[in-house]
Amino acid sequence: MNWTPSPADDGVSRRSFLAATATGGAVATSGCIDRVQSVVNTVDDEQVSLSIMAMPADSDRQNIRIARRLEANLERVGIDVSLDVRARAELLEAVLIEHDFDCYVGLHPADYDPDFLYEALHSTFAGEAGWQNPFGFANIYFDTLLEKQRRADGEKRKERIGTVLKGLAREKPFEPICVPDEYHVAGPDRFTGWEDGHLATRHGYLGLEPAEGVDELRALVTGSRMTENLNPLSATLRKRGTTIDLLYDSLGTEHDGEIRPWLAQSWEWTDEPADSDAGTQGEEATLTARISLREDCEFHDGEPVTADDVAFTYRFLEDTSLGRAAVKSPAPRYQGHVDLIDDVAIENEYQLTITVVGGRETGERALTVPILPEHVWREQVGQRASDGDFTASQGRWDVVETNEVSPIGSGPFRVDSRTEDESLVLARYRNHFTRRDDVELPEATVDELRFTVAPGSVSSIRRVEEGDADVTASMLSAHSLPAIPDSSDIRRLQYPSRMFYHLGFNVRNAPCSNPHFRRAVAQLLDKEAIVADVFHENASPVATPVTGEWVPQALEWDGEDPETPFVGSDGTLNVDAAKAAFERAGFRYDDNGRLLGGY
Repeated sequence: MNWTPSPADDGVSRRSFLAATATGGAVATSGCIDRVQSVVNTVDDEQVSLSIMAMPADSDRQNIRIARRLEANLERVGIDVSLDVRARAELLEAVLIEHDFDCYVGLHPADYDPDFLYEALHSTFAGEAGWQNPFGFANIYFDTLLEKQRRADGEKRKERIGTVLKGLAREKPFEPICVPDEYHVAGPDRFTGWEDGHLATRHGYLGLEPAEGVDELRALVTGSRMTENLNPLSATLRKRGTTIDLLYDSLGTEHDGEIRPWLAQSWEWTDEPADSDAGTQGEEATLTARISLREDCEFHDGEPVTADDVAFTYRFLEDTSLGRAAVKSPAPRYQGHVDLIDDVAIENEYQLTITVVGGRETGERALTVPILPEHVWREQVGQRASDGDFTASQGRWDVVETNEVSPIGSGPFRVDSRTEDESLVLARYRNHFTRRDDVELPEATVDELRFTVAPGSVSSIRRVEEGDADVTASMLSAHSLPAIPDSSDIRRLQYPSRMFYHLGFNVRNAPCSNPHFRRAVAQLLDKEAIVADVFHENASPVATPVTGEWVPQALEWDGEDPETPFVGSDGTLNVDAAKAAFERAGFRYDDNGRLLGGY
């Protein structure tokens, strides 16, 4: 990424090469290496063992129930399996930061655009922390598919996303299971306008119409993470970043799948759209946005928001050490957004240009990162960096984990107070640009937004019904939905969900390094039965991590997974057929029915 007038950095044009070298050349090329390992290790007579990491029922009841069903079927096919139940933060630490797991059941945060698959699967990120490729998946051909979809728009990009999804369905570094229905409840009288914005985004809390005399919005959350740490860079404490969207502005904001100007007054794309075949001759097509910021905006401490802060944000997300460490330390969040940025050039206080290696659709996604105040974060880095052999371990060093950084943004709300494990209180920021007469964007309409931690979904529903709260900010658990009363005292809200439950594999280590093993394991999941029994039909089984128009016809759900259908029927495993799948993958059984190594 270039920071004019600094010399050009052509790293973005060598992604696949860097990925191969970064992983020590250990690139999984469609299972070829695994087949070689199978020949080398055929003398191994130890039983195959596997650990499934999952969350306890009080954190996510669906999560643990999926894991237990998989555990039972793995045991039936002769695998020595253990269930490793951990609190949410501990599980995410192990998976996203330490990469210390065999497989896990989790809820992926996803995004509005399928480009999130780029950071989820590109080899460049295989060694990084965060949702950047926690699976350790490395495949140069697959990298090329991910890069090509970034350089296209419209129907051409849709076709390329389809190719990515087909490749993903074959290789299975993770297995999508289902997309849960997203329900919330709200009180009937104090607010209207809930349908105008998704409660997982800033738009769910802006533009609401309070009843006369109502100046506080009381929201319930079933997790305490926001009361503990508001560091926008944390990978283990943020699920969808809703609170961050309220505290920090971004250049653009996503609403109903479309990116619209937010902190930016406007932008205009110039140059020719990125061409699909660019890069094959050593060149990559670029697209440039000339961005005009809204003038006279302020951070919550009164400091002005300028183009310098925007440029700093993109540089900081690329390297949180700001060049002080010998090796760059990218932020554990937003890497997929900033990775395609080739150049940021400041023209004046409120004008800048951003050049991306990609198309307009993925380029606009880069405009949705939170803009950070340079004066706050540069000081934080300076306080933690020394003149000696300073290192900033990616995703692990203090500046990306600390809860001591003041959560100073420029968003429509500012932090008023917080009590750990109890509540977070946000106050309306009265100088926010949405409150200007000439700005037609939804604004904060209450003086105070209070998030209170509740013990669970059922108790949250009850509190809203009794008038002690206005809305459930957290998505309601599937088991709690029958507790929603059919009454005029409560309103049921439903939003489209982007998150999906999945089984994630650590492909760095055997046996999960073998794609044939992963496929055989995927066939032990009866997704239809999981949706019926675990989610009580309040979810949709899927074969891909995206939904709607992006799904190619070959991967549309039609009663079973089109790539790796469940080996059995009506939730009952056909053990003999399942064992045969593992034998076809190169494994073998002993006389006691134990699945043996040899991978």
